[in-house]
Amino acid sequence: MEIEFLGTGTSTGVPVIGCQCDTCTSADPHDRRLRASAIIRVKGISILIDCGPDFREQMLRASDHHIDALLVTHSHYDHVGGIDDIRPYSFDADFPIYCKDDVAHDIRTRLPYCFKEHLYPGVPKLDLRDIKPYTKFSIQGIDVLPMLIWHYKLPILGFRIGHMAYITDAKSIPENTFADLHDIDTLIINALRHKPHMSHMSLSESLDAINRIKPRVAYLTHMSHDIGLHDDIERQLPDNVHLAYDGLTVKCPY
Repeated sequence: MEIEFLGTGTSTGVPVIGCQCDTCTSADPHDRRLRASAIIRVKGISILIDCGPDFREQMLRASDHHIDALLVTHSHYDHVGGIDDIRPYSFDADFPIYCKDDVAHDIRTRLPYCFKEHLYPGVPKLDLRDIKPYTKFSIQGIDVLPMLIWHYKLPILGFRIGHMAYITDAKSIPENTFADLHDIDTLIINALRHKPHMSHMSLSESLDAINRIKPRVAYLTHMSHDIGLHDDIERQLPDNVHLAYDGLTVKCPY
């Protein structure tokens, strides 16, 4: 299995518009972060996780442009704002989007022109498919397990595919989800900044979750400019934990 990080930033991206902090003015490309998204490639199938407002730019610079389906963690704009740009993937058939029913409702509300009885020529043709936490489903033979995550008081989804799990925007992880994260090889999890935040894990909270889950390796994503400079923080992390960065590609067993 291969994971390509399309974006590793939080809702503002990094640099933040107008900010002159050390991170936002850094010349290191590792410190430039588009909104969080990733592609999982396994057995010839490419699965996109989240489709934020930077999607078009991310796909133009991705190592491979192919995607077969989209998994959506939740409907905040930084995770769904690029769905209109899926239109090139729907020319030949409706493009499948797997999400909870509340997310499907939000997508229909935000993109009503995609769901009219008579579609305007050229609009994206989207096939919204309902999924539920802890109910496994398959995308062209690839099993996916959605898992409940709490984003403050909002129930959202993380995903396990084989021995990889992708969790973003988590503030807390339910016990049932911890149970489903046993024997994970590669864990991707959010770490917003050092200071506590109401709805996102801080770096120390993410490290606590990693210590409990015990993956072989973990990559941090959905980071704000307050996380600090990539090289500085990377040196402070445990040996099996790394800051992900835009364009990073890693492999793990399926």
